[in-house]
Amino acid sequence: MKRERIAITMGDPAGIGSEVVVKALTQKSVYEKCIPVVIGDYEALWDAIRFSGLNLSLNEVQAPEEAVGKLGVVDYINLNYLKPNSWNYKENSVLCGEASFQYVIYAIQLAKEGKVAAVITAPISKESINMAGHHYSGHTEIFAEYTGTKDFAMLLASDNLRVIHVTTHCALIEACRLIRKERVLKVIELANKACKMLGIENPKIGVAGLNPHCSENGLFGTEEASEIIPAVQMAQSQGIDVKGPESPDTVFVKCKAGIFDIVVAMYHDQGHIPLKLNGFQWNAAENKYSSVKGINTTIGLPIIRVSVDHGTAFGKAGEGRASADSLVEAIEVGLTMAGNSDLKVTPEKYYEKHEGV
Repeated sequence: MKRERIAITMGDPAGIGSEVVVKALTQKSVYEKCIPVVIGDYEALWDAIRFSGLNLSLNEVQAPEEAVGKLGVVDYINLNYLKPNSWNYKENSVLCGEASFQYVIYAIQLAKEGKVAAVITAPISKESINMAGHHYSGHTEIFAEYTGTKDFAMLLASDNLRVIHVTTHCALIEACRLIRKERVLKVIELANKACKMLGIENPKIGVAGLNPHCSENGLFGTEEASEIIPAVQMAQSQGIDVKGPESPDTVFVKCKAGIFDIVVAMYHDQGHIPLKLNGFQWNAAENKYSSVKGINTTIGLPIIRVSVDHGTAFGKAGEGRASADSLVEAIEVGLTMAGNSDLKVTPEKYYEKHEGV
């Protein structure tokens, strides 16, 4: 079986990114399926190997095609932003913001050039990248701008629960203003596409309402009648198997039960809360997460990008306590999407669709 090359960005050096990356790359299953190449810095990767007590070696390469793809050897491209003791774990900084931003930009370029089949991202700090002068609210917006993508959406998945968002990183009052039928329809279309990329041949889509009980026929709001229902009807006219609006307090239960394959959520926390409740396991006796599962992917891009569904976890950074479950899952999902996608990117194909980007 051909192993696809993938890029893994190291994330913010002050967080758990380097740790979860090296831990994920101790898994035999990863190397059976792909050739991973880390985009990051030697100093942080080596330190993560040290404090995690791992038996790994580092192999610096200049391009993905030079990677050996061997279990026990971490192939990486060194962007050389970090010097020994030049950063502190658990702290936002200009240096770490700049480094983590540039790891992402480098990986995007590799994907645009067709040198990697997918980009898998470890967590970045929004505060640090903004301190460094890069004013984005997260990975999603960076990938959208640097690939020239207008219509995109964030999708989260954990086991059989999948959620795609109409709005994400904005104030709740602004999210309500952004619920428009054109946007809701586009996200339904992206949900249908995403499920097929994930191997679901005939997706069943549930659309959440915005208001409690889907507004109770206008008692608690009008968005369902004016924006969401028309969007669902337009999607149905395209042959998409979609229902809604469904009451937000039950639609996720129905998805987990298999009635729906994916839920279209109206705003950030409406979708994130059930996903993390499903994927994160807290060990009360040890006062820590025993497992952190779930992935985050951006649908609508001309390249494949999948991320962990957790943040930089500054509280445990540099201590060897972080779980790599989410990153391993992200790698597996990225490879599934690459195998089921028509996004087999070549430089010619990419630039034909995105001239000037």
